[in-house]
Amino acid sequence: MNFLHHRPVITRVAPRHWHALDDDRVVGRGEATPRPDGRLFLSIDTWHDADFAPLAAAMLPELPRPLYTVVDEADTDLKCRWESAGFTTRRREWEYAVPTAPGSPPPGVTIMPASDQAALRALDELIRAEVEATIGWAEMPAEVLTRPDDAMDLTKYVVAAEPDGYVGLARVVAVTRQPRIGLLAVRADHRRRGIAGALLTHVLSSLYDRGIETATAEVNEANPAASALFEGVGARRVSSNLELVLR
Repeated sequence: MNFLHHRPVITRVAPRHWHALDDDRVVGRGEATPRPDGRLFLSIDTWHDADFAPLAAAMLPELPRPLYTVVDEADTDLKCRWESAGFTTRRREWEYAVPTAPGSPPPGVTIMPASDQAALRALDELIRAEVEATIGWAEMPAEVLTRPDDAMDLTKYVVAAEPDGYVGLARVVAVTRQPRIGLLAVRADHRRRGIAGALLTHVLSSLYDRGIETATAEVNEANPAASALFEGVGARRVSSNLELVLR
């Protein structure tokens, strides 16, 4: 017996939220989420693949350009649906599995948990300004969100410290299955001294001491130095994400 799939009724339920309804049942949801860096990222989740296009058709004319979304590169069906809606690939992000291991920093570099809120915020703001002045913060991995204006959570950060203050930082976020190394950065005037490697070694050693065998990290395909850093500690690529854009 063949069952006909009825075209859903699309309803805007909030300024940036849409529902697809079939006989008053929600069979799909679309959402536009503004990130703190100003970019608008879309997500569409439907029970039936055929409901994706009607949701997209209702959402896109109501939203400002450019629009972004992120898909698993292996999910070719979802990628094709976004492409059918006019999106194109902007960049690729490699997903790494990073093995933990015992280790120690090189001489002259002090790595420690962040303890000074003001110093950490000052370093964070300096690094973000340096990135924005060069490649632009929008080129950072999509998972690296601009921090909110409230206090930074010191428990998520380790820092490289020198007498004049913090010069590098690493942020590790606890997730359901594996910790994620969300950000690893060093001040421009302190690079090429092994500080990034020392921060990564400290993070991996600390996780190892807690019985955690693997962490994850995302690296922009266009950043070979970051790829080399992670691959140098035995990280392996396990998947990739594509950031798509509609201009």
